[in-house]
Amino acid sequence: MGLFSKIKNMFKDTKKEEDIEDVQENVATVEEQEDAKNKRSIETDAKSKNNRFVEKQVNSTVEEVVGDTKNVKIYEKGLTKSRQGFVSKLVNLTSKYSKITNEYFDELEEILIMADIGVNTVMGFIDRLKNRVRAESITDPSELKEIIVDELFIIYVNDEVLSNKINYNSNEPTVILFIGVNGVGKTTTIGKLANKLKDEGKKVLLVGADTFRAGAVNQLKEWSEKVGVSFYGKEESDPASVVYDGVLKAKEDNVDVVLVDTAGRLQNKVNLMKELEKMNKVIDGLIAGGASETLLVIDATTGQNGISQAKAFKEITNITGIILTKLDGTAKGGIVLAIKEEVGIPVKYIGLGETKDDLQVFDIEKYIYGLFKDMM
Repeated sequence: MGLFSKIKNMFKDTKKEEDIEDVQENVATVEEQEDAKNKRSIETDAKSKNNRFVEKQVNSTVEEVVGDTKNVKIYEKGLTKSRQGFVSKLVNLTSKYSKITNEYFDELEEILIMADIGVNTVMGFIDRLKNRVRAESITDPSELKEIIVDELFIIYVNDEVLSNKINYNSNEPTVILFIGVNGVGKTTTIGKLANKLKDEGKKVLLVGADTFRAGAVNQLKEWSEKVGVSFYGKEESDPASVVYDGVLKAKEDNVDVVLVDTAGRLQNKVNLMKELEKMNKVIDGLIAGGASETLLVIDATTGQNGISQAKAFKEITNITGIILTKLDGTAKGGIVLAIKEEVGIPVKYIGLGETKDDLQVFDIEKYIYGLFKDMM
């Protein structure tokens, strides 16, 4: 079974919510019937207990399935623009051609490039697709739908074991550095992640080390108050000293996770590199193994410029993962595939909306589903 078929099954799974509601209604009906009956000693008690047991089982199933369904629907909603702008063109292309021709491949290539997948990535993809068409003697474009999805999935995975999880320390605070140019939504993303971690039961501290950008420290403080987590920061102070004091505070207060906002002055690579090196040296002196993660925040709406930023930051520091913000605001959702292919860094989180709950752990299958559901 190809990935496309699995996605179809995932789509079917979202219908479970309606089925569960039907079961709940049946349970409620049984309870009403039981209440209407005369009280019968042992038999009635036994039936009541059985109904309560059934209801408990249904409620447990509801929480499990609806939780996953909610996440799938967030992907589906957040990728609407990309789906309408990118996938609708693929659907129209399939309808336009009755046979696979060179003209078909030319148009497919253009559609993929316009979706911000990247020229180099697209060229390799088209070559692989042509090879499969020849090897499997495919002539009907409609037969390529599943193959296109599978091959795009392969671009991202590339036979690697990818982790979208944060590497947490077991005995000391987990320190996560956030880097990225100004305006990509870095501070907002930190606030949203703090909210997510707090909901998971973790004690979180935000550290404002972007000390010279006007309002940056105060903006992060406001987010800490909004989501109900601790904060440390000083404006117009040495960023490394702020990180030092912040990590010390985290150790004293038994904090689980420290989220550090840093400067994003990419136009001065040398100074930025020295600043990040100094911060990492400070963290290394306080936490065994140093910072657990360095996450690069990129605005998905900037397209190929975002990929250029990723390449530039990769030259000056070790990046462990990428957070793509504002993915709901672009019709070019292919940037997820392009970044992994061209920079070799996995996407760990994506922003799919304005609310604090719209930051999602990146899931390649949910992403493929949200992007390609209209091709089913």
